[in-house]
Amino acid sequence: MVIIIQMNSNDNNDDEPKQNNTVCSAMKKKVDLHHSWKKKAYKDMPKGSKEQQAASKYISNHTHYSTTDPDAGISVKPGKPRQLNYHAQVAVDTAHHVITQIESHYAGKRDSQCLSSVVKNTVENLKQNNLIVEEVLADAGYSSGEALQALEDYNIKGYIPNFGQYKPSREGFTYDKENDRYTCSRGIHLPFKKIQTNSLGYQMKVYRSSAKDCGHCPLRSVCIGKSDFKKIDDSVDKPLYDRMHARLQTTKARRMKKLRSSTVEPVLGTLVNYLNMRRVNTRGMKQSNKCMLMAAIAYNLKKLMKFTARKVQADVKAMQQSLQNAFFMFYILLAPIELLIIICCKKSKPILMEKQML
Repeated sequence: MVIIIQMNSNDNNDDEPKQNNTVCSAMKKKVDLHHSWKKKAYKDMPKGSKEQQAASKYISNHTHYSTTDPDAGISVKPGKPRQLNYHAQVAVDTAHHVITQIESHYAGKRDSQCLSSVVKNTVENLKQNNLIVEEVLADAGYSSGEALQALEDYNIKGYIPNFGQYKPSREGFTYDKENDRYTCSRGIHLPFKKIQTNSLGYQMKVYRSSAKDCGHCPLRSVCIGKSDFKKIDDSVDKPLYDRMHARLQTTKARRMKKLRSSTVEPVLGTLVNYLNMRRVNTRGMKQSNKCMLMAAIAYNLKKLMKFTARKVQADVKAMQQSLQNAFFMFYILLAPIELLIIICCKKSKPILMEKQML
């Protein structure tokens, strides 16, 4: 089960620093946008304040890179310092807590962008032992249209909470799937108009009413305010999110949520605290991937050794019980008939009556 987990960078030689330090036009636009956002957010801060000092130290992959390890990227996590890291993605079996896949990704990559790769590699790994992945558990960070589509392509049932901006329904509007349009409470239709890309890079379907229909509506001030028409934006992958939302309302989904938190967290804690995955002492994506693989192999070997030890103990107990049963049967065969009747009487009354009849 997956319980989990860009910088657009090509594979570089692990020992060679980045030679080309020029910036393309697309990256320059991202950097300018980053600085403009920072300037606007901290515009009214007093000079010399802690907030302004924090703004001056605010770093990201738009402004910084490593000259010695170009594949490493700056990771952003609440409560953690911004520093150069690699992104580890782990797939864990819920039955025995065995790591079925581990791989390294760029720190600037979202979890949802990594899920399809993790699922693909996990399915291929388990197929070698005739094991089939039926269900995948993950947190809301792995929710995206690309990730959900990957699960359906592999015929895998997923339990992934939808991201915060998802809305299963619109208050006061009903969706007509056959005609692909929304209808308000007064019967005004909002047909599908076009697909556009929003500021975050997501493709959205735009549903919009006519200005003539909304011009004399008594609910205009509450519904659209000063606008001339009503507009509703939905993700192009909304059917995937809707199916996931319906599945998450079941009792099984609530059990799966508890199972997810109790499965992957102990595994990650063991890897970080006891198997040297807190820091990668190598350079390059390939070398970091090797470090993570070695840590996962060590973890699985320890699991295997403990599982084998438990199996040996169970075999010893079974042998002891078999010897006791064999001794009892041997004693019965050599015992006289009167003693046999007494022994059977102590065990159960129906057996005693059967012996008396004989």
